[in-house]
Amino acid sequence: MSTIVYPPDTTIVQSSAIGPQIHQILRQQIIRGQFLPGTRLSESECAATFSVSRQPVREAFIKLSEEGLVEVRPQRGTLVRRISEEAVLEARFVREAIEADVVKRIIALGDTHIVRELRAQLSRQKEVSADHPAEFLGLDELFHRTLAEAAGVAHAWKVTEGIKAQMDRVRYLSFNQMQLPRLITQHTAIVNAIEHQDASGADKAIRMHLRQILHDLPEIRTAHPDLFDDSRSSLIPI
Repeated sequence: MSTIVYPPDTTIVQSSAIGPQIHQILRQQIIRGQFLPGTRLSESECAATFSVSRQPVREAFIKLSEEGLVEVRPQRGTLVRRISEEAVLEARFVREAIEADVVKRIIALGDTHIVRELRAQLSRQKEVSADHPAEFLGLDELFHRTLAEAAGVAHAWKVTEGIKAQMDRVRYLSFNQMQLPRLITQHTAIVNAIEHQDASGADKAIRMHLRQILHDLPEIRTAHPDLFDDSRSSLIPI
């Protein structure tokens, strides 16, 4: 079991809600593999690091626990959990169900102005180096959030964000295996279908994109067995 070492460049904006900021900082560190399974998080140490009281830190820990990223053990502390394969597959299933409807809704609304913004994002994605996974995955998040906002269902993306933490951990691990051109090609296919008002094509493109993790997951788990829990999922990928 390792003890947490907080990154030195994290700051808290006192004029904004503190708990959500701490939650977001810790969430990103876990997703990016900087806080490995078994890492112990201390309320007192975290509060001292960010110069805040323990209450917002406790709130952040509770939120992380709800997302399945940590386990709160009374009298023993809070530990970063292993990746749940079942949670990864469930999150992917929910994302596909939501985002397939998102792209079809965009087409039904008939507003193609969003295509210009999406193509600008594709250009930015192509400029990212494979050595900067956090930057690309941030752009990927922006791409999918933009789709939800264009469909008029921004809250649907917030719902998705709340359940996909384990999926994000796997996506970060798989970054070198992802092959950036493949991901960008998948994004481009989605945008092309929207531009051409092709509902069937958009549905197929988004589903293919979100099912990529099903192909990557076995290899990732084999490469990083210590990061996954021991119970394999009984879910049948759909």
